[in-house]
Amino acid sequence: MEFLIDKECFNKAISDVNKAVSLKTPFPILTGIKITAFDNCLILVGSNSDIVIERVIPLSVDAVKVLEVNKVGSIVISAKYLSEIVKKLPDKIHLKVNEERLVTIQSNEIVTNLRGFNAEEYPRLPQIDEVKHIEIASVELIDIIKQTVFAVSKSESRPVLTGINMTFKENQLTCVATNSQRLALRELAIDSNLEGSFTVPGTSLNELIKLINNEPGVVQIVVIDNYMVFKSNSISLFLRLIEGNYPNISALLPNHSKTIVTLNTNQLLKGIDRACLFASEWKNNNIFLEIQDGSKIRISSNSSEIGKIEEIQTINTISGETNLSISLDGSFLMDALKVIKEEEIRVSFGGPMRPILIEPVNNSLYLHLISPVRSY
Repeated sequence: MEFLIDKECFNKAISDVNKAVSLKTPFPILTGIKITAFDNCLILVGSNSDIVIERVIPLSVDAVKVLEVNKVGSIVISAKYLSEIVKKLPDKIHLKVNEERLVTIQSNEIVTNLRGFNAEEYPRLPQIDEVKHIEIASVELIDIIKQTVFAVSKSESRPVLTGINMTFKENQLTCVATNSQRLALRELAIDSNLEGSFTVPGTSLNELIKLINNEPGVVQIVVIDNYMVFKSNSISLFLRLIEGNYPNISALLPNHSKTIVTLNTNQLLKGIDRACLFASEWKNNNIFLEIQDGSKIRISSNSSEIGKIEEIQTINTISGETNLSISLDGSFLMDALKVIKEEEIRVSFGGPMRPILIEPVNNSLYLHLISPVRSY
């Protein structure tokens, strides 16, 4: 195998696939990056047990030649040393592999030799059946993940709650995340011939966001074996699905409310942010909401050692009971409000010990549910 490649292009691709490589694996070959040279492109693969990242480098990028393949072939090279070497080289990189799998990396007068692994021993990727798939704009995919992933559980005691549940049916994608104390749900209309419900690890989806953030266009989603595959023009991610049944969240959503108010999203977010200054003393970052005079909402928090903070905000509209106070986790509230793009939200209260429902006004495809916390 032999090729000549632009240093920056190679470095970026190595950095991308390196996110999937684990140095703690018991399989030495998985500490490496698999590089395969074809006549028309270079493909890099990094993998661990949960995520596989595949990066394609074409011969030209934006009509500028970045790759010249002199001899096709495949090799696995230590991710740690390949990454550090390429990062520190000054110019175009000439990489060559001989029959004994000795890798020579040269840039100008700098020459490095590394021992490679046999590429035949590297785990094969599942074959993608593209008949059943969906296509979604990368911008929309990033939005729907960002608006739900923060609500996944950080505890491994219930693994299925550490992922986003993605349900495909009747040309609709529904994403749900919950940690039992809060829930985020987002729906999106899509063209789809894929049906089913799958739970994808939240940590893996955060990596997906980073990798496709600068990838305009469409992402193809395919489910195969135990993986959900996200594929764009130059990058593919194979994310291992979480086994187990996801909770039936429809039973959690309230069907009636005692009080419904509408508030300015950004104004409320800033008020909660200020109140959180004194909420850290509490186990659940308690902030207190109280309706006053049927037209205003009081936001407050206190610390026995530092002091207290409170402010009054105007309620845009209110219906139902006007005598209400509730204690909530301020950080949960902020997480929800930060990802709502609409200017106005509707907050529905079922009582002091019932979860509150937060929805953007004029957008029924998105909601948050947050359970109250004890105020002592």
